[in-house]
Amino acid sequence: MAAQRANTADAVIEAAADAPGASPSPRNVSAVAALPLQVATLPDPATARIAVIGLGYVGLPLAVGFGRASATLGFDIAPARIAELLERRDHTNEVSAAEIEAAARLHLSADEADLCDCDVFIVTVPTPIDDAKRPDLRPLEAASRAIGRHIRPGGIAIFESTVYPGATEEICVPIIARESGLTFNRDFFAGYSPERINPGDHVHRLESIVKVTSGSTPAAAAFVDALYRRVVGAGTFPASSIRVAEAAKVIENTQRDLNIALVNELALICHRLGIDTGEVLEAAGSKWNFLPFRPGLVGGHCIGVDPYYLTHKAQQLGYHPEVILSGRRINDGMGQYIAQRVIKLMVQRRIQAAEARVLILGLAFKENCPDLRNTRVIDVIAELRSYDVAVDVFDPWVDAAQARHEYALELIDEPAAGRYDAVVLAVAHREFVALGVERIRAFGKPGSVLFDVKQILPRSAVDDRL
Repeated sequence: MAAQRANTADAVIEAAADAPGASPSPRNVSAVAALPLQVATLPDPATARIAVIGLGYVGLPLAVGFGRASATLGFDIAPARIAELLERRDHTNEVSAAEIEAAARLHLSADEADLCDCDVFIVTVPTPIDDAKRPDLRPLEAASRAIGRHIRPGGIAIFESTVYPGATEEICVPIIARESGLTFNRDFFAGYSPERINPGDHVHRLESIVKVTSGSTPAAAAFVDALYRRVVGAGTFPASSIRVAEAAKVIENTQRDLNIALVNELALICHRLGIDTGEVLEAAGSKWNFLPFRPGLVGGHCIGVDPYYLTHKAQQLGYHPEVILSGRRINDGMGQYIAQRVIKLMVQRRIQAAEARVLILGLAFKENCPDLRNTRVIDVIAELRSYDVAVDVFDPWVDAAQARHEYALELIDEPAAGRYDAVVLAVAHREFVALGVERIRAFGKPGSVLFDVKQILPRSAVDDRL
């Protein structure tokens, strides 16, 4: 295609030089060569063939949403995920069998060759951090390479994955251009529309959450906005640029992270003061404009990760963000702090840590959700084990094979009554709330410790809480 354009341009120049009265001077040749080449036409949002790349917590609801109205390819590199969805099963519990069935125009595939028929490529792959808390863009780069191998003139790549401001145009676009041989904003275009999925939340869904949209040109921005308005009933918010949309996404979760860090630090102070954090927050909450955040472990794929994308970019620009990183240090240290509180309570009761067995109730990063990504419950477990404590973990929501794969952790099928020296209520699954204090206490030995991380049990019924 690029060679065809070059030949066309050469023909125009030659024809101009041979025309009667034309001068063969370099000035005339340069003038003709400088004529703008034709910009590729974007598809019609109503008939565009859409590919959603990555069918996890974000991608599957999106693919199902588009698949009700448009020809949509749901692509994932994991054949097992595709096989599961073809059987109308979703282990994330984000989409029901009936919803998958209703997406009559959705085709599911793990074969990259199927991308070749698509006009729109929406990327919903994970953007985690590495062990050094730096952005790990490998899934995003791999998705960009796949797009580059199949995008055609007039195609558009839209990214939903959380990134730092500038990543779409600085990282992803050059990969697509290199792989495809096409020219950005002439042959293909880009957009960014950040995901706002809240795993386990069946009230705030794709259709009911306002969608921020953006594009690399005014025409691309209009296309992205029109495309999402077809499936998002709550409407859209067009951002002025891709970088503005990227920054909006990353700051949403950074703000929540800092608010939780504030109350976590309050919990550290209240403990030293000998007063209950929950009572303090309840009293402060009587004021109309007090924000109802609670202390706890901050994990998952968003709040515990996104701030590091923003701080990474800030440091690249020569600015050291102090408030954001301070909040991250507090939240990252809460698992270790909780474990140390439990150890101290056991020691005060003459329970030897090296001979103790502790039950952890919950492993998922949040309640009523099977998502294990970046769960900070693992920090509590690791710190307890550093004292030679034997730790059992029970979570009825989590897939045991996934826990084994991600954390080399063997979940127990059911806690035994009267076996534990301490019980840590780490995640507020509804099953644990339904158990109540007496049945949870029954897992412990006489004189055992009950620590409530989530403040879901009455203060008088537990030995300590965050």
